[in-house]
Amino acid sequence: MTTISAQSLDLTFQTADGPVHALRDVSLNVAPGEFVSFIGPSGCGKTTFLRCVAALETPTGGTLQVNGMTPDEARRARAYGYVFQAAGLYPWRTIGKNVSLPLEIMGYDRAERIERMHRVLELVELDQFANKYPWQLSGGMQQRASIARALAFDADILLMDEPFGALDEIVRDRLNEELLDLWARTQKTILFVTHSIPEAVYLSTKIVVMSPRPGRITDVIDSPLPRDRPLDIRDTPEFLEIAHRVREGLREGMEAA
Repeated sequence: MTTISAQSLDLTFQTADGPVHALRDVSLNVAPGEFVSFIGPSGCGKTTFLRCVAALETPTGGTLQVNGMTPDEARRARAYGYVFQAAGLYPWRTIGKNVSLPLEIMGYDRAERIERMHRVLELVELDQFANKYPWQLSGGMQQRASIARALAFDADILLMDEPFGALDEIVRDRLNEELLDLWARTQKTILFVTHSIPEAVYLSTKIVVMSPRPGRITDVIDSPLPRDRPLDIRDTPEFLEIAHRVREGLREGMEAA
């Protein structure tokens, strides 16, 4: 059973300067409940692949299915939540009202909006901040609120486009731990874009290494690490061996480009 299945996926953008080959011959299967990280140099198609899954971009070749549907059907079925690089919270709305905004748009009644909002804020340890405004929260807390918003309508899939890239290392480590705990409790399928090798190795059950444009998959690494991962697992030989393989895959992709 697969949650996401891409077969020979291509995407070429037509521009005034000629075609731009964003993805080429990308094939990947993601099983339910997997945590899959995508890593590669800037412009390699990591975010583009997520946008194809979310029906924000249309592939020009190959096939892509999400929960057995086309990406557009999956979007209409509310199969995924999307967490962007920036939290994107409306400054004039409280944290609670930001989180419940998708539910308002989808037509949930007020009582259910409130119940779901409190439930997901509790998941990310922000329930006591429901009546605060975004500017009253730290950057890390704002990103946690953004994750809660993506979880509000209980989609099976969570798409995360480098959500912690702008945060300092201490906050990032804390949010990595919290995200693993959240994943363990919710059993979501997570697709996660990152430029950080340690972050990719720490979080993932599967790491997808991509080459410079045109974006191709150069390696898929199934992690042997246990799902229970304290931060100090990053000092173990097993962790360092996976990180070395990721680094080598990135280097070989650059040389072949």
